[in-house]
Order: sequence, then structure tokens, then C-alpha cells
Amino acid sequence: GSRVSYVQTATDIDDPLFERARSTNQHWQDIALREMNRFRDDMTALRILPPDHYVTVTEHIQGIISWIELLVIRGCTYSLDGDLYFDLTSVRDFGAVSHLSSAQMIEVFAERGGDPLRDGKRSPLDPILWVRSKPDEPAWETSFGTGRPGWHIECVAIALDFLGDSLTVQGGGSDLSFPHHEMCRAQVQASGKFADFANTYLHAGMVSLDGAKMSKSLGNLVFISQLRDQGVDPMAIRLAIMSNHYSSDWEWTAALLEQAQRRLELWRSALSLQSGADAEALLAQIRLALANDLDSPAALAAVDAWATASLSGDESDNVAQGLVARAIDALLGIGL
Repeated sequence: GSRVSYVQTATDIDDPLFERARSTNQHWQDIALREMNRFRDDMTALRILPPDHYVTVTEHIQGIISWIELLVIRGCTYSLDGDLYFDLTSVRDFGAVSHLSSAQMIEVFAERGGDPLRDGKRSPLDPILWVRSKPDEPAWETSFGTGRPGWHIECVAIALDFLGDSLTVQGGGSDLSFPHHEMCRAQVQASGKFADFANTYLHAGMVSLDGAKMSKSLGNLVFISQLRDQGVDPMAIRLAIMSNHYSSDWEWTAALLEQAQRRLELWRSALSLQSGADAEALLAQIRLALANDLDSPAALAAVDAWATASLSGDESDNVAQGLVARAIDALLGIGL
């Protein structure tokens, strides 16, 4: 019964983006727009409900600058060779999201875009708020220098400016628990506007391919758009993803996709019958599974059992093929 207001950010200015633009002799904006459009097309094909606000960093620069100005006024920042850093000593219980030790944080920070070894920083973990841009990078003039925003403050400004309050849930991959979600929380606390950034932090498992985590740096990626171009039904792709619990790490394989394609055929075959097994019981099972921390594998298994029973002739007096189709559509997002 809750009404969800969902904000999603798109980082269209970023060091890897600029590096790719230089190496391929393309404009960074052209690359960003192309990738965002591909992402949106894929999400539409997978029947992912769109956010209420899909906001790029470059669309909200002035809002981001305002948040940085607030942190400057509150004495939570310091300058270093033209860059502006956030001082983590201004916040309490840093580490409450990721639960990592200081040594672990420093190690992970270096792996995920941080600069713990930079000379002159007050603390190795202090994140950058405003970056002095290189000549071929976008830049904006501010009271604290000409440049562009750092990663974490971008999401803080976009999320809170569009939602107008602290968040119920901040979500992302498990690799965002630190530093990203941790840094967002710290900057919101230091701003004095809210006691916390989010009530709950939700982290999805990592996806691997051939035994290694999928990543842009390794280039071991499977693109939804490429699968679609090969003629793969987007609903089979969605079923393959949902066959794993959202919080668990898992691996993409050809066998996983083949299993999803067979599952899709099974469900469609069962729904093509004039009658089937008990639809009300299935609806209750799907709802129960999803209410249990979004247990999508259990929900899919319940539909499998219903479809198998229906095809074997196990009919109920309370038959409603339309109800099953609507439930699978509304609760699992699968169009049959």
C-alpha cells in the first residue's frame, strides 16, 4: 500500500568516461548519451518500472554546488592543490554501513576510485568533493574553484533535492556499500540537514562471468542489448536474473539462460490451456515469497509447480488463467 517515489542517478561525468573519450577520439558527452540511451532501451525491454526522476549529474550541477557550499560553510572541507576534500572528522560512527575496519576501508578505497595515498590529505579516507578539471574536461566556476563535482556528493544532491527528505532506501550493488554509500551518509550527516541519509541500505549481489566479477575495467561484460540483437526474448533474460536472489552473488552462464528459456516456454504452455491448477493458491505463494526479502527464486518455483500441475491435468474448481497471467505480470514483471 505504500507509494514509492524513486530517483535514479546517471553519472555522465567521470574519469573512466573521459579516458575512454580520449582513447577513442570521441566527445565524452556523445559516449555518455549513447550509453544512457542503451541502458534505458534495455530496461524498457526488460519491463523494469522507470524511476520517477532519472537525473544526470550535468543536469543538476547547481544543486550539487549548493550542497558543497553548505559543507564549506559548516567547516567540513579543506582545499588541496585546487581540489576540495570532505573532512571525515566532522561525522560520527563512520563505517556503520559497510562495517569495515580502517585498514579494510583504505584498501577498498584505493581499489574503487579513491586516493588514500595522496600527500596532504588530513585522512587517507577523505573523499574529494570538487575536482580541478583538466583542459579537455567539463568545468564550472564556483566560489571554491573551477572544476567538476566528486562522485559521492552528486548522488546526495540529486537524491535529496528530488525527494525532499531523507531516503527510506538507498540501493545499489554490494560494491557500493563502501565507499559510495558510506561517503553519502557521512556528507549528509555533516550537512546538518538530516540525521541520516537513508533508513535502510539495500545491496545487490555481484554478477560474474567465467569465474570473474563482471566489470568495465576487465571488459568481461554481457550486454542486454547484444542478447536482444541475437533474438533472445527479454522475458527469458529477466527470468534468468530473477532465478537468483537479489542479495546473492551469482554467475551468468549459457546454461542459466537456457533454463530461463525453458521456464518461459513452460509458463506460456500452461497459460495457453483453457483451465489450470488453483490460481488463488499460486497468488498467495508468490506474495509470500516476495514478502520474504524479495525471494524471487521461491516465487518462480511456485509458478513452475503451478504450470507443471496444470499441464498434467491437475485442475481446480477455482480456475482463473487470467488471474495467473495478471499476477505474473504485476508481481514478477513477466509479460506472457
